[in-house]
Amino acid sequence: MRIIKKLDIFILKNYLTLFAGTFCISLFVVMMQFLWKYVDELIGKGLELSVMAKFFFYAGETLVPLALPLAILLASLISFGNLGERLELLAIKAAGISLFRTLRPLIIFNLFVAYGSFYFQDVIAPMANRNLMQLLYSMRQKSPELDIPEGVFYDGIEGLNIYVRQKDKETGALYNIIIYNMRDGVDNAHIILADSGSLETSADKQHLLLHLYSGEQFENLRSGALVTNNVPYRRETFVDKHFIIDFDTNFNMADGDTFSSSANTKNMQQLVADIDSLETYYDSLGLTYYNEMKRSALFVPVIDGENADKKDESGGQKKDMAKQNVEIVLDSVFGKMSAGEQEAVIRSAMQKVSIQQMDTEFKSASMEDGNSQIRRHWLKFWEKITMALACMVFFFIGAPLGAIIRKGGLGLPVVVSVIIFIIYYIINTAGMKLGRQGTIPVWFGMWLSTIVLAPLGVFFTVKSNNDSVVFNMDAYTAFFRKLWGVRVKRHVVRKEVIINTPDYARCAEELDSIVERCQEYRRTHRLHLFPGYFNLYFRNGRDEDVEVLKESIETVVEELSNSKDKKILYGLNDMPVIDEYAHTAPFRNKKLNMAAGIIFPIGIGLLFRIARFRRRLKTDLRAVVKTGADLKKRCETLSR
Repeated sequence: MRIIKKLDIFILKNYLTLFAGTFCISLFVVMMQFLWKYVDELIGKGLELSVMAKFFFYAGETLVPLALPLAILLASLISFGNLGERLELLAIKAAGISLFRTLRPLIIFNLFVAYGSFYFQDVIAPMANRNLMQLLYSMRQKSPELDIPEGVFYDGIEGLNIYVRQKDKETGALYNIIIYNMRDGVDNAHIILADSGSLETSADKQHLLLHLYSGEQFENLRSGALVTNNVPYRRETFVDKHFIIDFDTNFNMADGDTFSSSANTKNMQQLVADIDSLETYYDSLGLTYYNEMKRSALFVPVIDGENADKKDESGGQKKDMAKQNVEIVLDSVFGKMSAGEQEAVIRSAMQKVSIQQMDTEFKSASMEDGNSQIRRHWLKFWEKITMALACMVFFFIGAPLGAIIRKGGLGLPVVVSVIIFIIYYIINTAGMKLGRQGTIPVWFGMWLSTIVLAPLGVFFTVKSNNDSVVFNMDAYTAFFRKLWGVRVKRHVVRKEVIINTPDYARCAEELDSIVERCQEYRRTHRLHLFPGYFNLYFRNGRDEDVEVLKESIETVVEELSNSKDKKILYGLNDMPVIDEYAHTAPFRNKKLNMAAGIIFPIGIGLLFRIARFRRRLKTDLRAVVKTGADLKKRCETLSR
């Protein structure tokens, strides 16, 4: 028991150190991604350091739930990768301690982290989101910092375009100034030319003080009532001229109550209450719209055909006829009208239909906006749960995966972590977008990433606990090589040290026997033909002749590989490697073969694959005959 406690402390100590570092790295990465979205809007505003500090602090608070799963994934991968690389995990398993027992302290710790993530999202993140939205709006509304460049027109001041040819950076003096003042409209633009000048901010930071020296001002005198091709203007020459321009450079914080209706600023209790209120409100609104549309639908008074051409002189009779449930013959009524009356009726009908259409579109947009608000609230509700659960999902992916790959440090684990997190982020973002649009249910969109990645975590955990070789590239290479029928070539080289010299006489006899059996097999088996479908899938007997033949070939090759003769070694490299199973039934299990045969498309596909391997076996047997005969002659020569 004491050893187990020390092991828990050892595992926790290694993990916590890495978790602290990876959390800082992950938070920095997501912070940079967040900042990149707003850098164009915030740059050049001359914001104070305290404002920027608040911005980063609030942004960091909102991004903590997103950084935690990535930090847990990276920390667990590196931690167990280090244990595997230093063979410490092997020693733990050799002591009879299972992987689940090793993970127990970290599971308990990450359960607390997951709960902390949920609590953070439900209590702290809503306030942080509100403060961040308030700060971002205020930062966007702030006027940009005044910095007039040289040689280009500057339009940072509303209604003015200022051109400065030269600027003294030490004194702030401006030379060769052109100003287009369009605050009174483009037609009444004021053009000001000055040799020099300066621009400064007032003490209250509410105005700009523009001082110009030795210049001229041109102003159009066009009025609204004046219509003429000759537009009079006024020209003024001045020695010095001073302007006061409204330009608020202060940072003014917006009202925080403006953003209180956003789903990002609410906890789960408020979200549930607001969802219920919104659903009740929009249900009643939809019922009201429905009743209004029934009452305001285009209605044609009902009149019988006999009285259709008579004019109704009393309004009461119209109401009575409207209440009558008699069918009206529209074509006959419309045909008895004059051309002018018909045109008026058509114009009136088109106007009513247009009004009805606009009213329907407005009501549809109102209801869609309500549904969108409800879906956004549900998205935020489920996000708090799924983001907390992602901490546990990533831990059960990272820890077993680190134990399997057995690579520590910041190399391969970082690459694997980034790939897994990108997959999670893409699935989560796609599900969130589809849920927000109403294409799929909101809960399914938010749980989609968990549904996809949770089985992956279970798979890695089971494989790691059973010491399965998941990332054995040789096994995968052999599987795909066998699947696609890629040939395996021999590579026999001369050995530096030979213990047993080949018995060339016996090898010659064995090679002669191999050649005869190959020729006999080629005569008795028509390998160029398609195999029988029923025999292949429902009898699926083993081809023992080829199995024995391959074993004999490999025995001779193994013995002759100890030879020092170059011709023998070259001949062995020409000996093909025979696949003794590829030309027979596709599976060793009879039930699987029968299932493949019953599923006709699969059976046909496998049939063509097996026919290909039968033709390859025919070619290989021909090569064995030729190469075996040459090796036999050489062995007989060496045995003398």
